[in-house]
Amino acid sequence: MSNNENLLSTIKSEWIKFRSVRSSIMGVIVFAVLTIGLGALITFAIRSHWNQNTRIDKLTFDPVSTSLAGILFAQFAVGVIGILVISSEYSSGSIRTTLAAVPNRIRLAASKLIVLMASMFVVCEIVCFIAFLTGQAIFNGVVPTASLGSGQVLRSVILAGVYLTLLTALGFGLGLILRQSAASISVFVSLLLILPILVIFLPQSWQNNFSKFEPSELGRSMMAVTPRAEAFGAWTALLVLLIYVVVVLAAGTTLLQRRDA
Repeated sequence: MSNNENLLSTIKSEWIKFRSVRSSIMGVIVFAVLTIGLGALITFAIRSHWNQNTRIDKLTFDPVSTSLAGILFAQFAVGVIGILVISSEYSSGSIRTTLAAVPNRIRLAASKLIVLMASMFVVCEIVCFIAFLTGQAIFNGVVPTASLGSGQVLRSVILAGVYLTLLTALGFGLGLILRQSAASISVFVSLLLILPILVIFLPQSWQNNFSKFEPSELGRSMMAVTPRAEAFGAWTALLVLLIYVVVVLAAGTTLLQRRDA
């Protein structure tokens, strides 16, 4: 059997495993509910209090990132999905069976990553578009809305899904490195939540230089129609986040090859 056939068969088995594991299904459901549900609640609250906003608030209002505000909470769910894809096998001990069936560890990691990223990319894009359209429907007639006919708006919504997909891959890489669900989730949450808090304590001149490199800030830049002046542009933010993911995945794959199960 050729290497391509081996990879394809491994991808098929990982796909069956991914869609049959309860944690994966529950994670996707939680992610969708958080992104769409919280986005709808936030947009409804903004609509209800729109007339109380100042003129400056109205002029600087971004209906795109606001309708996608649920992502600020849902991003933790996609990271956990990526982590559990690999860490759950270590915690249950089934990784030994998996490695016995697929001794080529690079092929195993690649198969898991392909299934994970392909599945989550489709899910994330669908959920982000639904959240956006739901938010604009709630805003309609009261709050200024945005249209997918605008190239910048379409880019922002698409990159929102890409951002979440890359966070899933980042979680997977952390799972490869740490192999424990609790430890991996702690590090992932720290990168997205604790790191921005720590940066606040730096001198103001340092904050602007460091904060734009934070994963969560990169996500905001990718989703914003017009990124803040001190932040990266959307495509630069995507490139920086992609570098983070590649480095973590490379480290995780290297450790997978060198360590015992």
